[in-house]
Amino acid sequence: MKRYVLDDFKLDNESLKLGETIFHNANGYIGVRGCFEEGYKDGFDTVRGTYINGFYNFVPMPQAEKLCGLIEEKQTIVNVTDTQGIELYVCGERFSLFAGKVLSKKRWLDMEKGITCREITWQSPKGKTVEILIKRMCSFTCLPLFLIEYSVRAVDFSGDIQIKSTHTGEVMNYFNPNDPRVAGEACKHIFTESKEIIEDISVISSLTAKSALRAVTAVSHKLSKETSHTAEQSKDGVIFNFHTQIEQEETVVCHKYSVICDSVRYKDTKKEALRLMEETRQRKTGELYKEQEEYLSVFWQNCGVDILGEEELNEAIQYNMYQLVQSAGKEPHSNVAAKGLSGEGYEGHFFWDTEMYLQPFYILNAREIAGNLIRYRYTILDDAKENAKILGHKKGAAYPWRTIMGKECSGYFPSGSAQYHINGDIAYSIAAYYLATKDKALLEECGCEMLIETARLWMDIGNYQNGMFHINTVTGPDEYTCLVNNNYYTNVLAAYNLKWAYKSFELLKEEKREADVEKKTGITKEELSSFIKAAAAMYLPYDETLGINPQDDSFLQKSIWEVSTIREEEKPLLLHYHPMHLYRYQICKQADTVLAHFILEDEQDMETIRNSFAYYEKITTHDSSLSTCIFSIVAAKLGMLDKAYEYLGESAKLDLFNTHKNTADGIHTANMGGTYMAVVYGFGGLRIKVDGLHLEPRLPKAWQGLRFSFLYEDAQIEVNVTPEKCVITLLKGKQKELHVYGKKVLLKKSLTILKEDMK
Repeated sequence: MKRYVLDDFKLDNESLKLGETIFHNANGYIGVRGCFEEGYKDGFDTVRGTYINGFYNFVPMPQAEKLCGLIEEKQTIVNVTDTQGIELYVCGERFSLFAGKVLSKKRWLDMEKGITCREITWQSPKGKTVEILIKRMCSFTCLPLFLIEYSVRAVDFSGDIQIKSTHTGEVMNYFNPNDPRVAGEACKHIFTESKEIIEDISVISSLTAKSALRAVTAVSHKLSKETSHTAEQSKDGVIFNFHTQIEQEETVVCHKYSVICDSVRYKDTKKEALRLMEETRQRKTGELYKEQEEYLSVFWQNCGVDILGEEELNEAIQYNMYQLVQSAGKEPHSNVAAKGLSGEGYEGHFFWDTEMYLQPFYILNAREIAGNLIRYRYTILDDAKENAKILGHKKGAAYPWRTIMGKECSGYFPSGSAQYHINGDIAYSIAAYYLATKDKALLEECGCEMLIETARLWMDIGNYQNGMFHINTVTGPDEYTCLVNNNYYTNVLAAYNLKWAYKSFELLKEEKREADVEKKTGITKEELSSFIKAAAAMYLPYDETLGINPQDDSFLQKSIWEVSTIREEEKPLLLHYHPMHLYRYQICKQADTVLAHFILEDEQDMETIRNSFAYYEKITTHDSSLSTCIFSIVAAKLGMLDKAYEYLGESAKLDLFNTHKNTADGIHTANMGGTYMAVVYGFGGLRIKVDGLHLEPRLPKAWQGLRFSFLYEDAQIEVNVTPEKCVITLLKGKQKELHVYGKKVLLKKSLTILKEDMK
């Protein structure tokens, strides 16, 4: 059973704020923080938020030095109307976990049913005892729907209960001037446009301050027992009051339905919200729960991962995968924010995280999501072309470093816009999707065009010198080393991008499906040939003395700053040292060249990868949550299983066990995807290359076994490895040729590799 249970949860402010993240509800379209319906004690800090993926407001970002092309306006995620509020009064006494006596309490997340629950036995100050069960759900099958089921059982009394339900339009985003990951000052992003009560449905229409986007929320209720009720407008929204008599041992249930629609996706938001509300209310709640469970049943069948012998780690892995399905946009209008839909950290922006840390999971397990994430990048292709012009390029597309609707949101360009590798990351994900699916339709629809436009940028930014193709003045993934020449990661991905722009066009040409791409891009045979020429001539830094790929041309000229010399109070370095100071040292925030050695491992021999890993390990701080998972994967590839295991533990437990002490701001979605990769690509040894599927499963000493399944072409394959053997099973689809422990084999139904044949 996939559950996370918190018995007798704590009521201090820090624990409650963390619980808002851990127990948030989301479905990729909307997300609701796991706040108490009734609120907290006065003075407690809370991020009481409801968010729509891809829904934003514009915010000024003035530059001290107004240089050409610097970004002076950004987008930010918006906290929309609050529909969480429910207050319970027992014979006139208001329920609160901070008053009366709490006899028992428990919270849990059921990842198979797709609900969060809170169960409390509470005795009022005057001695009335009630059992309260609260279920919450963001529907995966009706994306605008958020449901609260609020059940009250009278244990030792009969009397009056009142349920006060609020629908609040006047809300603010969270801000904290001391945390660079969230907004630093109060700003009202959304205003109530109208509020009305239509029969027993409250409808609030809200409009963002500058982006002029509209969100409409509709709220209605169903009670299991006849009640007297009122609905009235208030200063902030609408208040519903329900009164009924409850008998001893009787249970009264209130279902609160919230439908949230936005103008990014719907032309007539009010009409659509009311239509969906009417459809929902006509259905039995049990049907909604059943659909949720069925959706997740398919999800878990596709992406099963089980680690035997480590319950805590396995629990963290299951939690991480569940958050990945909660966080991902389910249509081309949105993507995956750095915090998913669990909070406002990084202002809801989409980064390169999606392509390099999340898409591998979706490509192997949720192809529809993976395809739509590529389509999202296509919807902002014109903005990427415009961004290229702003940066001084005559042709091609330069995808923004961080964005929501397509325009760049990075104010500090040395470690933001200069990370041109995002073009290569997007190209890599398109190629990865094709290799796993052989879906030429997506290449024809948008993939090939994107590959060509991103390839054009490399031709414009790069230049030939002494027969080699160089790319200067860029920043790689390591944000402690900025504006360098020939960053290895960037160059090797640029070459891959150029090759796949050519290859994708040829794949379509083979079936005479290239005409539309040719018309939209104006691509010529000569230009395609120039892509291949540049890729073949790409300069990749290499140091013969050390036998490594230097991170860039000047990296080895700098003084070494070994991680072992850094004091705990100096971590993370970005909060204690000026960027210029960091840029002058060999010190890495995260995996850079090591990441390149994972994703394009065949570009270098194993000895170079081994040398590079050892070299960068000593100077990488892992101040980014994107880092340890990559070191885990490469360590596993190199046969350093104990080291790989150590890095995985740090990565996997980050959110569920709050190891970085900042999960209250929201989950770390990219790290969650990286954790999956560390298990399946690391210990599972999975790679999908041009020559097919490769598997080299191996276990750390602490594990009794590892089982995982994934999609490949038309097939679903399961891998089950123990210390004694590895069994690979074709669950569905046609037989496949695989590379297992370096040998080509044919998988017809099931293969068993014994211990002595497992490398």
